[in-house]
Amino acid sequence: MKESPKKKGILYLCATPIGNMRDITLRVIDTLGSVDAVACEDTRQTRKLFSAYKISKPLLSYREANSQKAGARIISMLMEGRSVALVSDAGMPGVSDPGADLVKRCIERDIEVRVVPGANAALAALVLSGLPTDRFAFEGFLPKKESAREKYLREISREKRTLIFHESPLRLVATLRDMLEVLGDRRVAVAKELTKRFETVLRGRISEVMEELKDLPEKGEFVIVLEGNPAGERQPDMYKELEKVKRLLSEGYSLSESVKIVTTLEEGVQKKRLYDLALREIKPPEEI
Repeated sequence: MKESPKKKGILYLCATPIGNMRDITLRVIDTLGSVDAVACEDTRQTRKLFSAYKISKPLLSYREANSQKAGARIISMLMEGRSVALVSDAGMPGVSDPGADLVKRCIERDIEVRVVPGANAALAALVLSGLPTDRFAFEGFLPKKESAREKYLREISREKRTLIFHESPLRLVATLRDMLEVLGDRRVAVAKELTKRFETVLRGRISEVMEELKDLPEKGEFVIVLEGNPAGERQPDMYKELEKVKRLLSEGYSLSESVKIVTTLEEGVQKKRLYDLALREIKPPEEI
C-alpha cells in the first residue's frame, strides 16, 4: 500500500506589541502557545513577551544576518509537519525584515502561511498624523548615505499619496533636513514611542517639526508621515537655495533682493523659478 505524503506544517505570522506590552491579541497569545517553535528577530526581546504571557516554546533566531541558514531550518521543520510562528521585535513580521523572504520560500514549496494580525507602527502613525489616509505608500527605511537618500527623495518627489517612513533616531534630523531641501516645507508628522508611556507626535511643516525636535531626546523608534505632492508635479531641485533665501529674509532683505543675491552667487539657478518657489513656500503671496 502506497504511503500517503506527510502533512506539512503551517507558518504563522504573528504581530507583537509595538510599545505597550498589552498591544497583543488573544489570538496571537493562543497561536504562540500552540505552535512547535517560534522564530524571532531577537530571542531576548521575545523572552520578555513570553514571560509576560507565560508562554513556553523553543525559540529560533531568525534575522537578516542568518536568514538563509535559519530559513532553511524553518522550512525543513515545516516540511516535516511541525508548525512555526514568526515574530519580529515589534509589529508585523515581514515588513522591513527578512520575514518576507521566508513567506516567499514557503509559498514556493506549497507550505501554508497564515497571518495573525495586530499592532502596526506605520498605520498607527498614519491615523495619528492628521494627513490624508485614503491613499498612502509605505517606504520603509530611506538609504543611510546622504547622497543616496537625496536621490531617492527626488525619485519619489511627484508621489501624490501620503508617504510613511521608518527612521533611526540617529538619522532622523538629517532625513528631515534632506526632505526639506529636496521636497520643500511639506506638512509632516513625526511619531515617537508609539503606544508607550511617553508617546509623542509632532505635527506641522518640516521646518517647524525640526525646531521642536531640538528639545526631544534622540531615543526610541520614529515613524515619519509625510504629505504627498498634491499636484504630482516634479519639485524644483532648489531647496538648498530656498533655505538661503529664508536666511537673507531673516536678516532684513526683501524677497526680490534675497532671490537676486542667491541667484548671483549660485550658478545655473533661474531667478524666476526660485522667486516663484519662494512665493509658494515661504509665506502667502499677499503677505509679501
